[in-house]
Amino acid sequence: MSYLKFDKSLMINLEQSLPKEILRTNKAGAYQCTTIVDCNTRKQHGLLVIPIPELDSDNHVLLSSLDETVIQHGASFNLGLHKYKGDCYSPNGHKYIREFNCEAVPQTMYRVGGVILTKEKVFISHENRILIKYTLLEAHSPTTLQFRPFLAFRNANALCQENYVLDQSYEEATNGISCCLYEGYPRLYMQFNKAVTFTPDPHWYKGIEYIKDQERGYPYQEDLYVPGYFEMSIKKGESIIFSAGVGEAKPRSFTRTYEEEIMNRTRRSSFFNCLKNSAEQLCIKERKGNYLLAGYPWFKVRARDEFIGLPGCTLAIDDIPAFEAVMKTAERALKRFMSEGHKDEMIQEIDSPDVLLWAIWTIQQYAKETGLENCLEKYGKLVSDILDYIIKDKHPNLFLHENSLLYSNGKDHVISWMNATVDGRPVTPRSGYLVEFNALWYNALYFAAALHQSVPGMEAKCDQWKKIGEEAGVSFVDMFLNDSGYLFDYVDGNFADWSVRPNMLWALALEYTPLDKKQRKTVLEVVTRELLTPKGIRTLSPKSYGYNPTYVGSEIERAYAYHQGPSRPWLMGAYAEAYLKVFGMSGVSFLERMLIGYEDEMSQGCIGSLSELYDGNPPFTGRGAISYAANVGEILRVLNLLKKYNI
Repeated sequence: MSYLKFDKSLMINLEQSLPKEILRTNKAGAYQCTTIVDCNTRKQHGLLVIPIPELDSDNHVLLSSLDETVIQHGASFNLGLHKYKGDCYSPNGHKYIREFNCEAVPQTMYRVGGVILTKEKVFISHENRILIKYTLLEAHSPTTLQFRPFLAFRNANALCQENYVLDQSYEEATNGISCCLYEGYPRLYMQFNKAVTFTPDPHWYKGIEYIKDQERGYPYQEDLYVPGYFEMSIKKGESIIFSAGVGEAKPRSFTRTYEEEIMNRTRRSSFFNCLKNSAEQLCIKERKGNYLLAGYPWFKVRARDEFIGLPGCTLAIDDIPAFEAVMKTAERALKRFMSEGHKDEMIQEIDSPDVLLWAIWTIQQYAKETGLENCLEKYGKLVSDILDYIIKDKHPNLFLHENSLLYSNGKDHVISWMNATVDGRPVTPRSGYLVEFNALWYNALYFAAALHQSVPGMEAKCDQWKKIGEEAGVSFVDMFLNDSGYLFDYVDGNFADWSVRPNMLWALALEYTPLDKKQRKTVLEVVTRELLTPKGIRTLSPKSYGYNPTYVGSEIERAYAYHQGPSRPWLMGAYAEAYLKVFGMSGVSFLERMLIGYEDEMSQGCIGSLSELYDGNPPFTGRGAISYAANVGEILRVLNLLKKYNI
């Protein structure tokens, strides 16, 4: 039985099927994304969504959707589905769906009278091209298929309206056509693996609506252009492959390319394989290097997210080469920032004060998997350079004070992962001595000393790091541990933030911590009691002022809720490590039970992946980006951690 299979009763119920999305990528920034009934519900949805560096740094929707029509005995049955004004869905092709299966590739089975037709989609790796395979399993009379392409040629974060600037011309291509609606865009080639007839019939389909954008308070109506339709006959047992890409392809190669792509897929046949598949799609390679995308469909590469998600998305699935490839690119960017103050074009927010600390944490995870000796050879100098850079106060907003703790100014702009803003101002203005900054700092000092302890000539530097670490440890406990048994979130001057937040977890989870076991156990009890949910760790306790657990409403309303209660799955990585450090083997079964909540999500939201965040209260609905690298990576890391305990 398939791990991810949905039957007719769910598919024809739009209330149940429309919230379920499917994502496929080319591992180079382009993607295909829609709902499991092929009705687009976001402006970022589309069959071919690609980056166009010549235009900007965003993705662009070229082919929004492709409506298929089955024709028998002169009767037409349209399999497409769009939402129009007035809550009208048309042409209601979902009523012909019998099942949807996405274990290997997304496959939809339709039944129209005596016709049984399957549709499978494959995005070609490292190429801006999608293949869609149609197979006629059953038919009792001659059958014809029609295909109407809905074209957008727009920024994925914008919307299209009927206009007269659009270029309606097209050129013939092998078994298809090519067109380019606007200057600056590449030509879109739409081809089949057999001869096809194209009939020009240009129309604007007006008033298509995207319900997810409507829910989020964004503009949600657009017009899409259909240049005409393709038509061909199909026989029982025959397969037809449609290709959409930015270069003309050879139709005779479609079948081979399709089969090769399927061979390289990680089948989503289990919880682990679903997350592995998702992680592989988040790792991208493009002309400037290798990166870990923060998430789909709207995130780009962000430094902090990359370092947090990288160990789980690579090392936890035994892909050390992928880790090293991404780190090679990241190391180059870090060095340029430290030496020249240069902000990388691809890796955003590399100047955030905690990014260097997260980079060392990431390298530490590599050391755990490959050994200190190998890690020293690969990244020893980078770790040493980062610590020297911080100790010499070269960072524009990370200052080493006399108490050996790190201080950052976050009053006017965001400096941590809690980065929501309204009118450019932080919603959560964390400033001064931040608890996770200094937990990471303490850990980095002792890790660097352990990493370099056998290196000739490094004795003095190792002693310096340990000395700073000893002083930082004392200062950390004095500053952050409060009388209620947990840690202040941040301290600035005479002000200490008593909010119960998850950032204190890093002081419990890291390999080197200034807290003793009794202190860690007490803090962990507070986190478990007030922050733990089946979908992650709350960003704020319900008992703390300002708790807002539901990430809904307008953009401003969502910004005020972003870090004020919703749960984050990626924080389970730190929680699991902290729990195992306190309870050892006796904590394994508890953590395994907690993972059930994440496995449930494999058939919700974005199929086979994890959303950016979840409401802090039941039913813990997924919100935000549909696939988030830090969440995928850290849950994979937890699975890997538990696996080692169970060996």
